[in-house]
Amino acid sequence: MTHADATAPERSSKPDLGTFGVFGHYSQFRQLSPEQLREIEALGYGAIWAGGSPPAELDWVDPVLEVTDHIKLATGIVNIWTAAAGPVAESYHRLEAAYPGRFLLGIGVGHPEAHTEFAKPYDALTEYLDELDQHGVPKERRVVAALGPQVLKLSARRSAGAHPYLTTPEHTAQARELLGAEAFIAPEHKVVLTTDAAEARRVGRKALEVYLGLTNYLNNWKRLGFTDADVAKPGSDALVDSVVAYGTTEEITARLRQHLEAGADHVPVQVLTGTDKLVPALAELAGALGLR
Repeated sequence: MTHADATAPERSSKPDLGTFGVFGHYSQFRQLSPEQLREIEALGYGAIWAGGSPPAELDWVDPVLEVTDHIKLATGIVNIWTAAAGPVAESYHRLEAAYPGRFLLGIGVGHPEAHTEFAKPYDALTEYLDELDQHGVPKERRVVAALGPQVLKLSARRSAGAHPYLTTPEHTAQARELLGAEAFIAPEHKVVLTTDAAEARRVGRKALEVYLGLTNYLNNWKRLGFTDADVAKPGSDALVDSVVAYGTTEEITARLRQHLEAGADHVPVQVLTGTDKLVPALAELAGALGLR
């Protein structure tokens, strides 16, 4: 397969997704009505980040982009163990043809506990990126889920940059120093819209529960200085507070902006609330974020 993009320069400009985006499970965005999707766009969020290891066909993306005008959609992430590179590349080209410049392909290796075939993940990720190259997916139109130094470096060499998950502004600063000024960095951060610390930590711990048993997240938190006691279930207050922002909308905004001050280009915000309350929560936050 030959594509004009194959002759693109080694690195072009960074993806332009605005300052803040909305992160959620891909099924969540399938449940939103066209009116709700248009409202998210009107609020000023630059991108929708859809997680949850979606199937390679990405057929749920088309309806989201069809009913909106300019908001972009990124996968956060397509899992290389469950979605083959060839079909994913076909999906990318379909979406790019129909909605030019509005789809960003995020890929990653997931975690060893979830996939029995998780052998030599770095090598498998490299091979997957090789296949995307062969199928003409431009490096500047893809990002890699990255936590540790080696995959962070790979993300800069082989894609537009990194999409870290469940990290802190300190991690963002380290990533920026490691990757240099040219790489795109988009760290996800969780939010609970409450000033009640106990309630925020309860909701945050529920969201973190599965990740407290996954080696890649545990190792990353320890690299950031958290102790074995911090990362033992159910997670210390210090750990929860570091990855889940809460308080007034101004306090939450200040926490999210720490990522930007540390070198992030864009921050996908995951509001921990039900789908029925997502748009009102995003509306409440939008004003403090300066989006409208």
